[in-house]
Amino acid sequence: MAPVSFFKAVREFLYGMMGYEFETHALEMRGSLETLFMSITFGDMLGLPIIPPYYSLRVLPFVVPSIAGWKRRVSRERGFGEDHDSDLHGV
Repeated sequence: MAPVSFFKAVREFLYGMMGYEFETHALEMRGSLETLFMSITFGDMLGLPIIPPYYSLRVLPFVVPSIAGWKRRVSRERGFGEDHDSDLHGV
């Protein structure tokens, strides 16, 4: 079993060295795009009427599970640069 654990350790080391930052950046980008989509589509819930409600109602059944999290994420008060506080770019 020693070779298997060695290869697993090497694989996890290489993932941490090369892949982890790509994964976290992809998750941050996905969250930003999801917030933007929800703000454009359902901004009238927060007082941002951007597109007609007809199109929002057509998409509503698909996004009902994520509305509560989106409202909490958008209405939370944040400081400048708080979105990317764990990034080590330029260090």
